[in-house]
Amino acid sequence: MSKVRRFLSTADCRSLFKGEKAVSNQGEWQQISREIRRKILPPGQSMMSMLIEFKQGGFGPEHAHPHEQLGFVVKGKIRMYIDGVEVEVEEGEQVRVPSNVSHSVLALEDSLVLETFTPLRVDLLATWQVSTETEMNL
Repeated sequence: MSKVRRFLSTADCRSLFKGEKAVSNQGEWQQISREIRRKILPPGQSMMSMLIEFKQGGFGPEHAHPHEQLGFVVKGKIRMYIDGVEVEVEEGEQVRVPSNVSHSVLALEDSLVLETFTPLRVDLLATWQVSTETEMNL
């Protein structure tokens, strides 16, 4: 079995982040609705990410925000409406939502989506809950 090679060694990460944790899965799952939950991950200085787990039929209503957003479908399939245009995104695909553009999402099947935002979404970070039990120490 082949080994996965990391681009940065642990020592490199410690040096690069000057004592900050470079690898983590901190955060608590937050139930958003019966069909949707999210896990906000530790942010960087100007970008952040979160995992969103959808049950089939889960719906995120139309909204817009000043943050640019990337959504990578880890598993499943979603349908998004971005500025009125219907886009289906499957496992292994990524979608981009420009800043200040209205968008909504519907899970066509059980799905896991990794979303990344820049700049930081202070509104989401205000709800961020850290669990030290899930912290991965370097």
